[in-house]
Amino acid sequence: MSSTFPFAAIVGQDNMKLAMIMTAIDPKIGGVLVFGDRGTGKSTAVRGLANLLPPIKSVEGCPVNSRSVDETPSWSEKTSKRIVEIPMPVVDLPLGIGTDRVTGALDIEKALVDGVKTFQPGLLAKANRGYLYIDEVNLLEDHIVDLLLDVSQSGENVIEREGLSIRHASDFILIGSGNPEEGELRPQLLDRFGLSVEVLTPQTVSERIQVIKRRDLFDQDPEKFQNNWEKEDKKICKKIKSARKNIDKIETSESILEFCAEICIELGSDGLRGELTLLRAGRALAAYKNSKQVTKIHIKSVASMCLSHRLRRDPLDETGSASRVERALNAVCG
Repeated sequence: MSSTFPFAAIVGQDNMKLAMIMTAIDPKIGGVLVFGDRGTGKSTAVRGLANLLPPIKSVEGCPVNSRSVDETPSWSEKTSKRIVEIPMPVVDLPLGIGTDRVTGALDIEKALVDGVKTFQPGLLAKANRGYLYIDEVNLLEDHIVDLLLDVSQSGENVIEREGLSIRHASDFILIGSGNPEEGELRPQLLDRFGLSVEVLTPQTVSERIQVIKRRDLFDQDPEKFQNNWEKEDKKICKKIKSARKNIDKIETSESILEFCAEICIELGSDGLRGELTLLRAGRALAAYKNSKQVTKIHIKSVASMCLSHRLRRDPLDETGSASRVERALNAVCG
């Protein structure tokens, strides 16, 4: 058993957990951007969620976690045709990383020793069909940001250099975290995150005590702690699996589409990505709540996390983005 802190045992941070659950139900929503204080469970939540999700089926030893032998890239040296179950991939992308480690590059050792040009896959290959987690995403170097933008848009990693011409699938859910006081995120990358949430350090004595107790128990005996929370994690996993199965059956009325459009118009958001994300997140929440149709309550519940990071800056309005979304909802609802 892996020593991963259980997702269900995380105290508070309900919006963050809900955002991650919704992207697990429908990856088309896009990634999750989590801004807030250090030590508030951001990376713990990513690993905890991935740990409770069902394993994925992949060709044994495939460097890009292909579903079938037909999808295995031609440059892969693995010849196994067995389909095995592997844990949901979670890949960390550290700050200061070089392009070669992200995209993959020529295997220098084999080139020098054997005189053979062989491709050595990077982190984008390992993250395929899983999660790519970036801590301090707002401090990423520009060339890495540009690279991630290209791959997240196409779902494919293309390498054309050093005599190599390689392409492979790289379809992942992007989770980014950071502290807004340390630097802003480029608008192009900001818009690629479907959802955005802010997490804060618990402010009540009771919550802080709960956090300390649970973490202390986990550190003393991880296996026992995981066993104690296994039932709760399985409940969440069961609800996610059920939601994935039923999401295409969720009804969306014309009035809900109008409601989404009216909110975005009231906020003055650019483009239509806001409406699409609002609709998809509302549908995912409805499926998770075992509802048969999307309601205004579902849309209101996800509006802030779908739209707060897409707002234009207004120098005359000093209120926070979440407050502006709430104000728009009140205006639309009358």
